[in-house]
Amino acid sequence: MAEFKVVVSDETGHTEQFEVDGQDANRFLGREIGDEVDGGAVGLDGHALELTGGSDEAGRPMRADVAGSSLKELLLEGGVGYNPSRDGERKRITVRGRQVSDETAQINAAVVDGTLGDDEEAAAEEAADDADADEADDADADE
Repeated sequence: MAEFKVVVSDETGHTEQFEVDGQDANRFLGREIGDEVDGGAVGLDGHALELTGGSDEAGRPMRADVAGSSLKELLLEGGVGYNPSRDGERKRITVRGRQVSDETAQINAAVVDGTLGDDEEAAAEEAADDADADEADDADADE
């Protein structure tokens, strides 16, 4: 049974982490980096999520330029999984492919439409409007 940590961020930089398993985790299996998934899988109904990356239990990153979900040893000059300290430095690094599988431990995703706090902000604004309306009604009753 698949189980993932899904880290969701929006354009404002706000990030939330969700644990998904069972039926919700199955929605992610077989998807690739760049695919869109319904946010209902992590409790964000009405939002679409774009998969941006992830890693396995050992911390090996997923790379969008590697097909499949298996491990690959690549000679990297930089990018996802390796940050060289000198110009021209290269290193052989083990990375995972772009496809989500049972070996994936964490999935990174971005909200495509809106922000994470949309529902909370809308509820807070509605409550503030109700409070303002109540104060206005009280002021009218005093007169």
